[in-house]
Amino acid sequence: MLLFRKGIMIAKKSIKFLVVLFALTTSLSVFANGDDNKNQHPEGNQVDTPEEIKEYIAHHLKDSHDFHFYTDNESGKHYGFPLPVIVWTSKGLRTFMSSEFHHDDAGHVVVEKDGVKLTKIHSKIYELDADANEVQFDEAHHATNATKVLDFSITKSVLGMLLTGLLMLLGFGALARGYKKGHVPTGIGRVLEPLVIYVRDEIARPNIGEKKYRKFMGFLLTVFFFVWILNLLGLTPLGFNVTGQIAVTACLAIFTMLIYLFSGSKDFWAHTLWMPGVPVILRPILAVIELVGFVLIKPFSLLVRLFANITAGHFVVMSLIALMITMKQSFGPVASTGMSLVLSLFIMVIELLVAFLQAFIFTMLSSLFIGMAVEEHEHH
Repeated sequence: MLLFRKGIMIAKKSIKFLVVLFALTTSLSVFANGDDNKNQHPEGNQVDTPEEIKEYIAHHLKDSHDFHFYTDNESGKHYGFPLPVIVWTSKGLRTFMSSEFHHDDAGHVVVEKDGVKLTKIHSKIYELDADANEVQFDEAHHATNATKVLDFSITKSVLGMLLTGLLMLLGFGALARGYKKGHVPTGIGRVLEPLVIYVRDEIARPNIGEKKYRKFMGFLLTVFFFVWILNLLGLTPLGFNVTGQIAVTACLAIFTMLIYLFSGSKDFWAHTLWMPGVPVILRPILAVIELVGFVLIKPFSLLVRLFANITAGHFVVMSLIALMITMKQSFGPVASTGMSLVLSLFIMVIELLVAFLQAFIFTMLSSLFIGMAVEEHEHH
């Protein structure tokens, strides 16, 4: 009975944290999407030089308003599917499908919606001046007659988070229903239970403590499964790179920071703001250093570690796949393809481990920071 109650409590807390986490992450992604490379290789032409390969990889590691699988070099036809574009312009909300841009990313295609002219430049959507029919650029290739709009579109990253959220809701819901039927869950719940116990016994309890770990189990489980599933989605041919977007990792780190700052005990704030055992003249200086560490350095280390490792992993995989192009003249098409296939498969196996490892590290550090904040110090 006790195990049943714990399971229901954990599942409900995880669902609550998931809803808030998705809302914050989506909002931050709106303002933090990076620009793509400005000199992309023309779509429909072969990418066959090292410079073009680097530009192609950099382009596809970033977020996008559509899914582009490949392009027929002969016909120039693109294969993929569009996503909804939702933008707030000077004249209000405008919605349409990204296919209306015809896979153009250089500002050549202008879409007019109810008196508003829109174009896409380097994966950013701009609103043209009322009297403009085309985009004009300066010497630095910046648009001079267009302004950015608030972009709330369902991009690849947003779709990946929606899909991950749905999988988590279904998984935790199945786990909760399994506990209602008995002490041993069935179906997908049987797969999730060992992972839930692992997070509880190997991450939460040792770092937060026996008395207070339950309060934070919902958040820790949500972060662990959220990051892990997104990392696994990034290894699929769909081209997701959600945890490789710094907006997403920054939101996760900010969420952790807010939790341990607002959950900090009296002893934590006393030792942070007025550290005992040191000369009084040094205490204000140490207080500033401690605050900078908890507010900036620790969250920054969380977001950069996840962002850098996932992005680097995707870059290495795509670079190894590109070996069949760059080395075919030296070793021939068969040898270069075989070498690329073997190395890519090896790195993909490593990436499966990294997907779990990065989720574990992020959750472990989050629990460690929370444990430092809620720890009660003994006074003798």
